[in-house]
Amino acid sequence: MTPLGSVPANRWRVSRETVDMVRPPATPRPLAARAEPQNLVIDLARTAIVVIDMQNDFCSPQGWLAHVGVDVTPARTPITPLAALLPRLRSTGVPVLWVNWGNRPDRLNLSPSILHVYDPTGEGLGLGDPLPGAAGPAAGARVLERDSWAAAIVDGLQVAPTDIHVAKYRMSGFWDTDLDSILRNLRVTTLLFAGVNLDQGVMCTLQDASFLGYDCILVNDCCATTSPSYCLEATLYNVKQCFGFVTTSDHLLNGLKDRAT
Repeated sequence: MTPLGSVPANRWRVSRETVDMVRPPATPRPLAARAEPQNLVIDLARTAIVVIDMQNDFCSPQGWLAHVGVDVTPARTPITPLAALLPRLRSTGVPVLWVNWGNRPDRLNLSPSILHVYDPTGEGLGLGDPLPGAAGPAAGARVLERDSWAAAIVDGLQVAPTDIHVAKYRMSGFWDTDLDSILRNLRVTTLLFAGVNLDQGVMCTLQDASFLGYDCILVNDCCATTSPSYCLEATLYNVKQCFGFVTTSDHLLNGLKDRAT
């Protein structure tokens, strides 16, 4: 019989006479990690990590936020822990999904209410506008435009050929995207969350994941925000109180090390 399906975890076998819908069973791969408000045991066979908006316009000193006067130093702090964690997760078969803001060049799917958030007077540097005075790789880049330098993953983070890319157009990575369809096709139930801004794009995506029934785990040191500290504190409180769990890359790496011994 012929396999039919884009991933082994969700595949039929077909012939002229028969369709075999029995999916292959996934062997559990438990990982124990310290977390809050309780410690966790997760199944790596059903887990993916979603990395949100770690892209030049948010994290590079030559990007959009820096152009409008935002100190992007905090947004760069997840680079080092993510650079250590992602290769280890990939080596265990955990999918890595990059969910970056990436507008259509014509901005036809962006309503005035979305555009207003980023250019409230119509006189600023908003979505799709060219970065003034940009040079080098940033030359010609338009704010958060798909397939441009602005939307590319920031230097310091390596992308593997097996990684999955999803362009988003809202704070949440689930609205008007194929993120949910991809995760369900992968047979994923547990999501690790990383990226920027913690209180905006990361939190909105995590909330929607919780509403959709996913297990949600925020990797604290792999997230950051350029917002005031009280925004970070409130976000961590709300994740632990209402939407999931909070851990760190060290706790996950220690769990991976324990599995290997």
